[in-house]
Amino acid sequence: MLNGIEVKLICYLQASIDQSVLDLEMANKIGWCAFSIIQILGTIAVMSQVAWEVFVIFIPVTGICIWYQQYYIPTARELARLAGIQMAPILHHFAESLSGAATIRAFDQQERFTNANLNLIDNHSRPWFHNASAMEWLSFRLNLLSNFVFAFSLVLLVTLPEGIINPSIAGLGVTYGINLNVLQASVIWNMCNAENKMISVERILQYSSIPSEAPLVIEECILPNNWPDVGTVSFRNLQIRYAEYLPAVLKNISCTFPGRKKVGVVGRTGSGKSTLVQAIFRIVEPREGKIIIDDVDISKISLHDLRSRLSIIPQDPTMFEGTVRGNLDPLMQHTDAELWEALDKCQLGDLVHEKQEKLDSTVIENGDNWSVGQRQLLCLGRTLLKKSRILVLDEATASVDSATDAVIQKIISKEFKDRTVITIAHRIHTVVDSDLVLVLSDGRIAEFDSPSKLLERNDSFFSKLIKEYSSRSQSFNNLANLHN
Repeated sequence: MLNGIEVKLICYLQASIDQSVLDLEMANKIGWCAFSIIQILGTIAVMSQVAWEVFVIFIPVTGICIWYQQYYIPTARELARLAGIQMAPILHHFAESLSGAATIRAFDQQERFTNANLNLIDNHSRPWFHNASAMEWLSFRLNLLSNFVFAFSLVLLVTLPEGIINPSIAGLGVTYGINLNVLQASVIWNMCNAENKMISVERILQYSSIPSEAPLVIEECILPNNWPDVGTVSFRNLQIRYAEYLPAVLKNISCTFPGRKKVGVVGRTGSGKSTLVQAIFRIVEPREGKIIIDDVDISKISLHDLRSRLSIIPQDPTMFEGTVRGNLDPLMQHTDAELWEALDKCQLGDLVHEKQEKLDSTVIENGDNWSVGQRQLLCLGRTLLKKSRILVLDEATASVDSATDAVIQKIISKEFKDRTVITIAHRIHTVVDSDLVLVLSDGRIAEFDSPSKLLERNDSFFSKLIKEYSSRSQSFNNLANLHN
């Protein structure tokens, strides 16, 4: 699966392609349309004064050209849309292949991914090929129509008896008639080309109509500097769905996470754990119900006030190109002493001290010169600097080894003992020491109680999850021992 940054990058690339068409090509296409229309109007004005008889041919030919246009445009438009849709899988596959290049090479699967990429390119090229064929279809018929008018006019002039038509007038009429027919074809051709490019304008209008997030800043809303103080999080009849036509992901969630307690959230894949985190940070807005933190409805405050007062350690640790200092303290709000203190607490102090540039050590794009565990510890360092009263761990240790997991859990237990910690659990044992455990099943609350009370009941969801996790761990250990 792509992470949020990669999805945004793909959307940005698609939007940038459409924006390039709008900026660089649309003006040229519309200009040629306007030029052709002005030419044909000028020719009609002259013809009406010199050889109006040519209109006898011009009118039916115009009707045929319009019929060709109406027949061609719907097909060409849909083919252009299909070509644009087929661009996304190519970008998706390319981003996935880049992120997993080492794994692909390790399993000798280069040919498989190369073939998959070529197939996706073929799928994208196929609509464009048919679009080019449709354009040739239109061009051939317009040229054929022009040649037919030219041949008909010449045959008519040759076969008519002498004296019926003034030769000079007839020659002038034929010349204007042929020019007029060529201009008709040119107008239709340019209009069809412009219509094809209008698909990019259509997509940009769709992008611009996507609902925006809530206001980043609400000047009328003033929160106390110490909010949240206790860190109590209450869910009241919370319902979340990602779109109106999709089923609800969270259904009637009503519970309260006490302040300064550690709460674990567990459940099977698709139960709604990560959606609950997104709702707390208002990445998705509730369809019904509300979330209240320390007696404040978070839907009534600005996104900046909300997100700046909460902290999260995500499942996929993110580092940006720059320096250790810039990644640890992006807003430059802390002193060097505070930065070193945070690094020491997250057990990265010695590593950074060994580097020549210390806090100004280079971080390449995506932090690829740091291990996954080190990146996760640096994310923990950011949280230690922020000192928020509420910390969310969104399966923060899912991508690290057990030793790093133990280090992170130890640091969290020590440094956040008087704060509210909400842990989305990937490894079940990480929430056994929590004060409360919320078990989600199919978007609903299955259980919410202390781990000890839930484990006392053999038929509880939490007990079943513990047993399944233990059996899987035992099977894995047996396989490892057998391999050794």
